[in-house]
Amino acid sequence: MSDADLVVDFLNTVDHDARTDVLDDPGTWEAWLATRELADGPDARAVRTALRAAVGDPVAPTAASATVTVELAGDTPRLVATDVTGAVLAAAARLAVRGEWKRVKICPADDCRWAFYDHSRNHSRTWCSMQVCGNREKARTWRRRSEDQLRDRVDQ
Repeated sequence: MSDADLVVDFLNTVDHDARTDVLDDPGTWEAWLATRELADGPDARAVRTALRAAVGDPVAPTAASATVTVELAGDTPRLVATDVTGAVLAAAARLAVRGEWKRVKICPADDCRWAFYDHSRNHSRTWCSMQVCGNREKARTWRRRSEDQLRDRVDQ
């Protein structure tokens, strides 16, 4: 699993649209961890909240930390974590070092707020899905403009 996939999957353990949170159900959380071969860690919710705030979720930013060590294996240093919070923060740090952190984004739709990785060449993607959230927002904007134009005609 890539660093971006791990970070985005972790950020999306909360689904604002469905009003579900993987961290609220111990069985679902354990299955999520097992699928990614990770151990549970302290403060997973605080780490998730802080990371979501860092990539643009409109929540109060909070600080978070986890234990991560640097291991020298042969001639290559690498970040090593023993639990999910350390693994996710290590993945986020690697993304930042590679200049890819700004590609992790939160959909601006209030009823979505899904995290996604922007694969576009110029880093300009805004919506998690143009077919769903982007289309809904464009339709809302078009309706507002149409209503405004109609009101302007009526007022004249």
